[in-house]
Amino acid sequence: MQQFFPFLGGWTWWVIAGLLLLAELTVPGIFFMWLALAAAVIGLIDIFADLAWQIEIAAFAVLSVLFVLIVRPRLHLSPGGVTNLNQRMYDYIGRAYVLDEAIVHGHGKVRIDDTLWMVTGADRGKGEWVKVTSVEGTRLIVEPAGGSST
Repeated sequence: MQQFFPFLGGWTWWVIAGLLLLAELTVPGIFFMWLALAAAVIGLIDIFADLAWQIEIAAFAVLSVLFVLIVRPRLHLSPGGVTNLNQRMYDYIGRAYVLDEAIVHGHGKVRIDDTLWMVTGADRGKGEWVKVTSVEGTRLIVEPAGGSST
Protein backbone atom coordinates (compact mmCIF):
# COMPACT_ATOMS: atom_id res chain seq x y z
CA MET A 1 0.00 0.00 0.00
CA GLN A 2 3.00 2.22 0.51
CA GLN A 3 3.52 2.23 -3.27
CA PHE A 4 0.32 4.29 -3.68
CA PHE A 5 0.93 6.66 -0.77
CA PRO A 6 4.74 6.78 -0.32
CA PHE A 7 4.52 9.96 1.79
CA LEU A 8 2.51 8.06 4.44
CA GLY A 9 4.90 5.14 4.75
CA GLY A 10 3.69 2.53 7.24
CA TRP A 11 0.89 4.83 8.40
CA THR A 12 -1.28 4.27 5.33
CA TRP A 13 -3.77 1.87 6.93
CA TRP A 14 -3.88 3.92 10.14
CA VAL A 15 -4.75 7.05 8.16
CA ILE A 16 -7.44 5.13 6.28
CA ALA A 17 -8.82 3.86 9.62
CA GLY A 18 -8.88 7.43 10.95
CA LEU A 19 -10.68 8.74 7.88
CA LEU A 20 -13.25 5.97 8.14
CA LEU A 21 -13.83 6.83 11.80
CA LEU A 22 -14.38 10.46 10.80
CA ALA A 23 -16.89 9.25 8.21
CA GLU A 24 -18.65 7.30 11.01
CA LEU A 25 -19.02 10.54 12.96
CA THR A 26 -20.68 12.30 10.05
CA VAL A 27 -22.85 9.45 8.71
CA PRO A 28 -25.03 7.65 11.26
CA GLY A 29 -25.59 3.93 11.18
CA ILE A 30 -22.58 2.26 12.80
CA PHE A 31 -21.16 1.05 9.51
CA PHE A 32 -17.88 2.84 8.78
CA MET A 33 -16.63 1.86 12.24
CA TRP A 34 -16.32 -1.75 11.07
CA LEU A 35 -14.39 -0.72 7.98
CA ALA A 36 -12.11 1.38 10.18
CA LEU A 37 -11.55 -1.62 12.45
CA ALA A 38 -10.64 -3.73 9.41
CA ALA A 39 -8.17 -1.05 8.28
CA ALA A 40 -6.64 -0.93 11.78
CA VAL A 41 -6.21 -4.72 11.80
CA ILE A 42 -4.46 -4.53 8.42
CA GLY A 43 -2.30 -1.75 9.88
CA LEU A 44 -1.32 -4.05 12.74
CA ILE A 45 -0.55 -6.89 10.33
CA ASP A 46 1.50 -4.46 8.21
CA ILE A 47 3.74 -3.74 11.22
CA PHE A 48 4.76 -7.39 11.50
CA ALA A 49 4.57 -8.62 7.89
CA ASP A 50 5.50 -6.92 4.67
CA LEU A 51 2.65 -8.04 2.43
CA ALA A 52 2.03 -7.09 -1.17
CA TRP A 53 -0.50 -4.30 -1.59
CA GLN A 54 -2.86 -6.65 -3.45
CA ILE A 55 -2.95 -9.02 -0.48
CA GLU A 56 -3.50 -6.13 1.94
CA ILE A 57 -6.47 -4.84 -0.04
CA ALA A 58 -7.94 -8.35 -0.36
CA ALA A 59 -7.51 -8.92 3.39
CA PHE A 60 -9.12 -5.54 4.08
CA ALA A 61 -12.11 -6.49 1.91
CA VAL A 62 -12.50 -9.87 3.62
CA LEU A 63 -12.19 -8.40 7.12
CA SER A 64 -14.65 -5.63 6.27
CA VAL A 65 -17.26 -8.14 5.15
CA LEU A 66 -16.65 -10.33 8.20
CA PHE A 67 -16.95 -7.43 10.65
CA VAL A 68 -20.09 -6.02 9.03
CA LEU A 69 -21.92 -9.29 8.49
CA ILE A 70 -20.79 -11.38 11.47
CA VAL A 71 -19.53 -9.20 14.34
CA ARG A 72 -21.94 -6.26 13.99
CA PRO A 73 -25.20 -8.23 14.45
CA ARG A 74 -23.78 -10.19 17.39
CA LEU A 75 -23.07 -6.98 19.28
CA HIS A 76 -26.70 -5.83 18.90
CA LEU A 77 -25.57 -2.53 17.39
CA SER A 78 -27.53 -2.90 14.19
CA PRO A 79 -30.29 -0.35 13.54
CA GLY A 80 -32.83 -3.21 13.53
CA GLY A 81 -31.82 -4.17 17.07
CA VAL A 82 -33.63 -2.94 20.16
CA THR A 83 -31.87 0.18 21.37
CA ASN A 84 -33.18 3.33 23.00
CA LEU A 85 -30.35 5.49 21.73
CA ASN A 86 -31.91 8.80 20.68
CA GLN A 87 -35.34 7.36 21.51
CA ARG A 88 -35.61 8.06 25.22
CA MET A 89 -39.40 7.80 25.13
CA TYR A 90 -39.06 4.01 25.18
CA ASP A 91 -37.37 4.28 28.58
CA TYR A 92 -40.64 5.65 29.99
CA ILE A 93 -42.67 2.51 29.25
CA GLY A 94 -43.87 0.94 32.48
CA ARG A 95 -43.39 4.10 34.54
CA ALA A 96 -46.10 6.28 36.06
CA TYR A 97 -46.27 10.07 35.83
CA VAL A 98 -48.65 12.86 36.88
CA LEU A 99 -50.65 14.51 34.11
CA ASP A 100 -49.56 18.08 33.51
CA GLU A 101 -52.59 18.73 31.29
CA ALA A 102 -55.82 16.73 31.46
CA ILE A 103 -56.51 14.10 28.84
CA VAL A 104 -59.51 15.42 26.94
CA HIS A 105 -60.91 13.56 23.93
CA GLY A 106 -57.99 11.13 24.25
CA HIS A 107 -55.16 13.71 24.18
CA GLY A 108 -53.24 15.35 27.00
CA LYS A 109 -49.72 16.11 28.25
CA VAL A 110 -47.37 14.83 30.91
CA ARG A 111 -44.17 16.52 32.10
CA ILE A 112 -41.15 14.25 32.40
CA ASP A 113 -38.09 16.03 33.72
CA ASP A 114 -38.00 19.25 31.65
CA THR A 115 -39.96 17.98 28.64
CA LEU A 116 -43.70 18.12 28.01
CA TRP A 117 -44.83 14.93 26.25
CA MET A 118 -48.07 14.44 24.33
CA VAL A 119 -50.05 11.47 25.64
CA THR A 120 -52.98 9.44 24.34
CA GLY A 121 -55.37 7.52 26.54
CA ALA A 122 -58.69 7.51 28.36
CA ASP A 123 -59.87 10.92 29.56
CA ARG A 124 -58.29 11.80 32.93
CA GLY A 125 -58.03 14.96 34.99
CA LYS A 126 -54.95 17.12 35.51
CA GLY A 127 -52.81 15.85 38.38
CA GLU A 128 -53.92 12.21 38.04
CA TRP A 129 -51.37 9.42 37.71
CA VAL A 130 -51.00 7.62 34.39
CA LYS A 131 -48.75 4.75 33.40
CA VAL A 132 -46.98 4.70 30.04
CA THR A 133 -47.82 1.45 28.25
CA SER A 134 -46.35 2.03 24.78
CA VAL A 135 -45.11 4.61 22.30
CA GLU A 136 -46.69 5.63 18.99
CA GLY A 137 -44.39 7.93 17.05
CA THR A 138 -43.49 10.65 19.55
CA ARG A 139 -46.68 10.24 21.56
CA LEU A 140 -46.83 8.21 24.77
CA ILE A 141 -49.79 5.84 25.17
CA VAL A 142 -51.02 5.82 28.78
CA GLU A 143 -53.56 4.13 31.02
CA PRO A 144 -54.74 4.98 34.55
CA ALA A 145 -52.16 4.11 37.22
CA GLY A 146 -51.94 3.87 40.99
CA GLY A 147 -50.89 6.78 43.17
CA SER A 148 -47.09 6.49 43.06
CA SER A 149 -44.22 6.68 40.63
CA THR A 150 -42.31 3.54 39.58
